Amino acid sequence: MAAWCSGDSTKPVFVGIYGAVLGGFAVSALFFLLSSFSSLSAPPLPLPTTPAAAANLSRSAPARPETMYNRPIWKPPPRGSRMPSPRAFRLTRDMVAARARDGVIVVTFGNYAFLDFILTWARHLTDLGVDNLLVGAMDTKLLRELYLRGVPVFDMGSRMATEDAGWGSPTFHKMGREKVLLINALLPFGYELLMCDTDMVWLKNPLPYLARYPDADLLTSSDQVIPTVTDDSLENWREVTGAFNIGIFHWRPTEPSKRLAKDWKDLVLSDDKLWDQNAFNDLVHKVFGQPVEGQGDLVYSYDGKLKLGVLPASIFCSGHTYFVQGMYKQLHLEPYAVHTTFQYAGTEGKRHRLREAMLFFDQPSYYDSPGGFLSFKPNIPKSLLLDGAHTVESHFALVNYQLKEIRTALAIASLLKRTLVMPPLWCRLDRMWFGHPGVMEGTMTRQPFLCPMDHVFEVHVMLKDLPKEEFGPHIDFREYSFLENPSLPKEVKESLLEVQLCDVHSSRCSAVNRTDKHRPLLLPRNSTEEKLLNIFSSYKSVKIIQFSSMVDAFGGFADAAVETKFRNRVKRYVGLWCCVEFREIGHIYYDMYWDEKPGWKPHPPETRIQDHPPWS
Repeated sequence: MAAWCSGDSTKPVFVGIYGAVLGGFAVSALFFLLSSFSSLSAPPLPLPTTPAAAANLSRSAPARPETMYNRPIWKPPPRGSRMPSPRAFRLTRDMVAARARDGVIVVTFGNYAFLDFILTWARHLTDLGVDNLLVGAMDTKLLRELYLRGVPVFDMGSRMATEDAGWGSPTFHKMGREKVLLINALLPFGYELLMCDTDMVWLKNPLPYLARYPDADLLTSSDQVIPTVTDDSLENWREVTGAFNIGIFHWRPTEPSKRLAKDWKDLVLSDDKLWDQNAFNDLVHKVFGQPVEGQGDLVYSYDGKLKLGVLPASIFCSGHTYFVQGMYKQLHLEPYAVHTTFQYAGTEGKRHRLREAMLFFDQPSYYDSPGGFLSFKPNIPKSLLLDGAHTVESHFALVNYQLKEIRTALAIASLLKRTLVMPPLWCRLDRMWFGHPGVMEGTMTRQPFLCPMDHVFEVHVMLKDLPKEEFGPHIDFREYSFLENPSLPKEVKESLLEVQLCDVHSSRCSAVNRTDKHRPLLLPRNSTEEKLLNIFSSYKSVKIIQFSSMVDAFGGFADAAVETKFRNRVKRYVGLWCCVEFREIGHIYYDMYWDEKPGWKPHPPETRIQDHPPWS
């Protein structure tokens, strides 16, 4: 919230924050004034809440006069009403009091680029019966949208752009400073604060767990990837080596926590390029190592008086402990949360990870593509998946086999104008940002493992609108779990055509007529473009076409120019694996057309000049 308080301000936090908040409100006042003199149109429907969750929420809310502050979540404002004034959206003690339950408030914040993340975050909480939440809006577009959907929202006065802020960008650091200022604004209200990033979701009500540690001033999540405990107790702080992660942490309004928050604010405002998480870790570790007497799972930190606990990464999961290790499954624990860290494709990769885990709530249109869907069964040979040692060579042999099948599937999907349902991806080696022996020592990563799509594919590139004249038509895709998602309509799921590949010389290999709709359609291997178009023109109304395999399913495009554009596109779809140990350049690029290069080997670039993707 740099807009709330200038970096060189030495005034008390409330003077600096609220003085600049008023400036933020003034900038956005025109938006609200224009809105308030016109009746609100019919608000968009909120994401649905389950009946059980709705019952929990109704029981938890005490009877009191309804205001915009305490209105039930997902209940939109009355039709025909006017947009409240900017002043009504100011963050105040009364607003927090109206939403808090048992002295606790759960908060996230963001700009319009994260609307779908915020709605997913709120939906998970309300499905768990948690309604003591507030969302800080960093732009007026998000504020209006959340208000119309019935999500409790306040204006942060940030004047933030509505676009995504890439990791490490100036806007990213600005958002980090806003989080620190927001914590400083909330703690003096006297409520416990569970602060969350928008790129995480709740899977179990965390409030009873946090209440187990009433003496902790601060409970924080971490980037710990090696378990220090095997049950649901706090991490053994003596063994924690990962950084404390500020995407999920719980503050109590104690004097030590308020002092920490103020020092943190002063530190991040003194340097625009300082990452808020690094600053937090530096402060917390100024004094660290003395256990709290009688409570060995808490440690004195920061000034020697702040009592800190580290939430277990097995159940307050990072992107690694949840999506790669599946630590909670192996320890037979119930996860409380997952934060989409440890991934490689920006915001698009975070969204895709949650979709793969069927934890993201999309709009109904996502589940019914106009052209229908194409899927296939990968049929990976056992030798590639299980035999031999887990080496760089065996990892690339496994991934390359899958790339070749996916390449064919992308070509057929493009030809038939269908959305490709990606297959599950299997890896033998983990991916990190540094050299490692295949999987990080001490972790619970199994080999082989079902790896997130962003370990291999550039998800963000696949979603870009690349110029059609150079890259051909866009190829839409869905996550591997798409067809299993309960949100997939029954009429889509049941509209299925199975396709079996057969030898063109076989007497049974005829795909011209399919008299029995319950039997698979037979398709000759290496079918031409013309044959595929002719055969599947009769099945345009079928929602899902599922191939038994993609090995030798397509003979290639008839037009060389179309082929060239397709190659230009899909070459950019794959990324790299990282990294071989003890090498200056340790990463190895995946190559979508590896099989066309005799003697191709998975070796890192020898020089900086050679260090580029195979398509560049």
